[in-house]
Amino acid sequence: MSTLSNIWKIKELRSRILFTLGLIFICRLVAAVPTPGVNAAAMGDIINANRSAMGGLMGMLDIFTGGALSKFSVGTLSIWPYINASIIIQLMTAIVPSLEKMAREGDVGRQKLTQVTRYLTLVLCAGQAYAIAAGIESMVSPGGVPVVAFRGFGFRLLTVIAMTSATMLVMWLGEQITERGIGNGMSVIIMVNICARLPGAIYETVLKFFPQGGQPAELNFFTLVFLLALAFFVFAGTILLTDGVRKVPVHAARGAVGGRVAGGRSTYMPLRVNYAGVMPIIFAGPILTVLGWLFSRVDAPWLGWLQRYGDNLYNGYGRPGPCFLISYALLILFFSFFWIATQFNAVRIADDMKASNSYIPGIRPGMPTAEFLDLTMTRVTVIGSVGLIIIALLPSVLRSWGGGQLPAELASFFGGTSLLIIVGVALDTMRQIESYLVMREYDGFLKHGRIRGRAG
Repeated sequence: MSTLSNIWKIKELRSRILFTLGLIFICRLVAAVPTPGVNAAAMGDIINANRSAMGGLMGMLDIFTGGALSKFSVGTLSIWPYINASIIIQLMTAIVPSLEKMAREGDVGRQKLTQVTRYLTLVLCAGQAYAIAAGIESMVSPGGVPVVAFRGFGFRLLTVIAMTSATMLVMWLGEQITERGIGNGMSVIIMVNICARLPGAIYETVLKFFPQGGQPAELNFFTLVFLLALAFFVFAGTILLTDGVRKVPVHAARGAVGGRVAGGRSTYMPLRVNYAGVMPIIFAGPILTVLGWLFSRVDAPWLGWLQRYGDNLYNGYGRPGPCFLISYALLILFFSFFWIATQFNAVRIADDMKASNSYIPGIRPGMPTAEFLDLTMTRVTVIGSVGLIIIALLPSVLRSWGGGQLPAELASFFGGTSLLIIVGVALDTMRQIESYLVMREYDGFLKHGRIRGRAG
């Protein structure tokens, strides 16, 4: 409590936190403004009716947008077009020489990449908004109420303008939070969208502990103890996975620079256990959904096994079976190593170390160093990917546990992308606040040790 009170004693930190809270309020307001021409009540009925029919996928998307999808608000796309554009540019940087050159030009190059990302965000947002508008025109709620009363090009154009404007506004607000607020703006907005559904999920779960309509309670005291214990261990494991690093010792050789003897320092290179972060889960989920949708529509009799496989994948989010769980785990494992292969350049790191007269004890500079780093990163990634698989599969297992008595929204907070984002953003934000407190000679959140930042 004393640490929390010290936060408000620092004028700059207090201003940054209040500024961040104000912009978050605007972001949540954008998520509540309905899109013109859309019956939000009918859209909400369709989302609720299809939570289990579509394997909980629409429910998961609704969680990540902070409930904007169920209202079909102007903020339905939220910040995700920008996230998709950032991922595309990051992957293309390892392939396109011109983008790689920009990334190595320092601040000027990063500003150019940021501008390219913004333009790509605009294109992706317009395309996704048009596809969504065209897709919902024919939707009818279970009660027979059409979602869109006036269909046609005018509605699609209005939707594209409204959603694109809202997404670009949220993107700008995120950049302002990063620059003038506290934490990484884009990540903070995503975390707030996810946490916005948590109170409702908790309330829905609490109701299951009490008799309803003359029926006995669906959950009991032992279930509560189990959920609390599970939450503790899952959060602790996620923090370890997020902050875990393999420390590779690095020595700087002594040398004469400008008449002075420099170097001779000993430090270490942190290789993150979960180097890919949430990317493997983000890639694996949509791919499983698309493959399941395609395979389930195979009509050839001799490919009946493929159709059954597609049905298992398509319905796996709501009814996870061995087929879905194994496929999901293998895809996460694949994308964990794929991300390392495209983003971790051991040869470049070894060349930079050689140029700065640094070396790893017992390893020769040059290619032997690159091979050592590549082998070490591969071994570390095996451990990290196994932990990531466990965290990713836990919500699917919990959703089917006890005949689906645990609400899907609450189960999503016990693992998967939601938990990884919440833990990662919370740690980064706490690290920034900790730095302000320590700089002003106040006690931080921890009496012993410190909150480590996630090294990129």
